[in-house]
Amino acid sequence: MELTLKIMDADGFVLASATGQDETFLVYRQSYREGDCVVVEASGPGHIFLALDSASQPGPVYMKECDYCLAVPFGDKRKPYSPNAFIGDMHRLSVRSARPDEIAQRRNLALNPWDDHANRTLFPHARANVETRGEAVFAARNAIDGEKANDDHGFWPYTSWGINRDPEAALTVEFGRPVRIDEIVFYLRADFPHDSWWEKVSVTFSNGRTSSLPLVKSGAAQGFSIEPCIVEWVELHGLIKAEDGSPFPALTQIEIWGTDVPMAGDRNATSVAVEDAAEHA
Repeated sequence: MELTLKIMDADGFVLASATGQDETFLVYRQSYREGDCVVVEASGPGHIFLALDSASQPGPVYMKECDYCLAVPFGDKRKPYSPNAFIGDMHRLSVRSARPDEIAQRRNLALNPWDDHANRTLFPHARANVETRGEAVFAARNAIDGEKANDDHGFWPYTSWGINRDPEAALTVEFGRPVRIDEIVFYLRADFPHDSWWEKVSVTFSNGRTSSLPLVKSGAAQGFSIEPCIVEWVELHGLIKAEDGSPFPALTQIEIWGTDVPMAGDRNATSVAVEDAAEHA
């Protein structure tokens, strides 16, 4: 897979770029300006390990299409990231193709530190029907960014998905291809007594199945084994708040564990997913 990293300005001018076969690095020796974007291009869809800033470790993601662009965050949009990210006049970006054994291993499939609202090509992707006051520190993407610190709120690393007190709030995690999942883990935001918690949540899978899961007042991981199934998305909804004095339940992180379907993303994998859905209907 040919891979390219670019820095582009607001007018689309390429400020720096690097291209390699299966792996490349880009060192950008200038400060970012408003309107700059970091861009990843690939010769085809596939799994990659991506780090768009040296403040983050490379993580596995799936590129469904051949390019991805992240606007360099400024102001409020920088708050979900480490204070060391995207600042200064020396930046190191890296990308490499994932090896077959890395793709095949069981892992958290709901992990993408580079997700954002505009993302349509780099998976997983999280979206929600409500986010508290539209603030970046309460955006849906925070629930899949890998940050699990949860005894405070409102700034990195205490980012979360906030529901703005809406009982109809729902969060969807899209995988961009069929995957086989077997476990879901929740990290509730646990800034008690400021926070409340959910006593029960519902999870609907793209194959039509729905599970109801009980939760407790805790900041620890709450994991649930599920019958293995092939899905393309999972939706969290039906959030039943505990009867306590706080109106602020929130989700720090959701992990969805499983494996990629062999040859995921092609017609054969899609047909397997359809057959699995029919089998469990």
